[in-house]
Amino acid sequence: MNEVVSRSQLPTVPRSAWNALVVLMAGMFMALLDTTIVNVALPTIQVSLDASEATLSWIISGYALAFGIALIPAGRIGDRIGHKWVFFTGLLLFTLASLFCGLAQNSLQLIVARVVQGLAGGIFVPAVTAFIQLLFPAQVRGKAFAILGSVIGVSTALGPILGGLIIEAFGDENGWRLVFWVNLPIGVVALVAAAKVLPAGAATKAKDGYDLVGLVLLTAGLIALLVPLIEGQDKGWPAWTFVTLAAGVLLIVAFALWEKRIEDDNPMVPPHLFAHPAFTGGTILALVYFAAFTSIFFTISLLWQAGLGHTALESGIVAVPFALGSIVGASQSNRLAKRLGRTVLVVGTGMVAAGLVATWLILRWVPAPDLVNWDLLLPLLIAGIGSGLFIAPNAQFIVATVNRSEAGAASGVISVMQRVGSAIGIAVIGSVLFGTLHLTSKDPAQIAQAFVDAAAHAMAVSAVLAVVSFALVFVLPKQVDGGPPPTE
Repeated sequence: MNEVVSRSQLPTVPRSAWNALVVLMAGMFMALLDTTIVNVALPTIQVSLDASEATLSWIISGYALAFGIALIPAGRIGDRIGHKWVFFTGLLLFTLASLFCGLAQNSLQLIVARVVQGLAGGIFVPAVTAFIQLLFPAQVRGKAFAILGSVIGVSTALGPILGGLIIEAFGDENGWRLVFWVNLPIGVVALVAAAKVLPAGAATKAKDGYDLVGLVLLTAGLIALLVPLIEGQDKGWPAWTFVTLAAGVLLIVAFALWEKRIEDDNPMVPPHLFAHPAFTGGTILALVYFAAFTSIFFTISLLWQAGLGHTALESGIVAVPFALGSIVGASQSNRLAKRLGRTVLVVGTGMVAAGLVATWLILRWVPAPDLVNWDLLLPLLIAGIGSGLFIAPNAQFIVATVNRSEAGAASGVISVMQRVGSAIGIAVIGSVLFGTLHLTSKDPAQIAQAFVDAAAHAMAVSAVLAVVSFALVFVLPKQVDGGPPPTE
């Protein structure tokens, strides 16, 4: 009887809210799919456009960096003017950028289109979580966030296989272009639906001002750090790369000083958040972890195709154990987090570290002629399960290190750090991979071994970052209250 009463007391969610959620999930699916689907297309892009090694890093890093930089400003603009048309504008720009990615005739055109695509993703993604907060009452919101988590897991897991299937079916020249154009039908349908079903809504009470100076300083600083990390190896590390790195550090320091100066006037990143040492450690954890795990399939895709001569589909198949593990881990993460607390993050990062260390050892000791995808199945499955256990609840634990009134701002900072970590991770791993790749012969066997050796060095860096992530988890609280963190 009590159960019947409690269920009857649950608020009724109108059908329009669930319809809106479908549209929002379509946008999230596109944004997250493009973080992984492009990896398997990199070798064919390199051949088709005669692209440099640095270009391959820019295709991934440029997307992630632009995505991260746009998150906080877009969320605050949505708070000021309403989230519907911010979502619509970002999704429209993302769809158009996807079209131009596929039309690119040279490396520069592709990089520019890819950066715009990432920027557009960063514009509309904050509206997804904002709408969930607005459309669903607290008692039902957990179900909506669970659906969001499933979409994130499925989209990232589906990327490598879908990319491989497209290139296998349509060939190298047309296939990599269709990898981007797969967004077009989804985007067009989602745009029409968004205009019809998303509520215009009232803007929330956001403070005036957007901290444009802070945005410019942060953007300039991150670009100044990223450019030499990506271009340095390709250019032979000339003097300007070190000058630019130093300038990047100074710009980041200037950004921190500026944020401190306007602390009481709506800064982009509220400095008082970092008065909590655990939050500082948690943001570093977010950066380091995403640098570790997003870079591994950049390494494996190039090794499997450019080095070992396999197809894009075969390269995508290598990612299947990690993808399936991620889905399994994510499906259990929230339940385990409520039961075990921080231990689920410790187990998750520990499994990722163990899986990447094992992957590095296999690349280090198995000769290129003997290396097959079965060798990596168990390590990548373990790493995938660990990643799924970590990614879904990690923000909740980091946000718990600050006061509840600061949770929205903290959530925005964490999202940015995750994307910046992805960008820096690809830049560093790409530099290590290509910097240790010594091709002294055109003999396929020697090329394969050279790629395996270089991939081992790159995977060693990823493994070290994963071990550091494992150590950093212990700065987080042992237990937090249930429910997803609020968003800006």
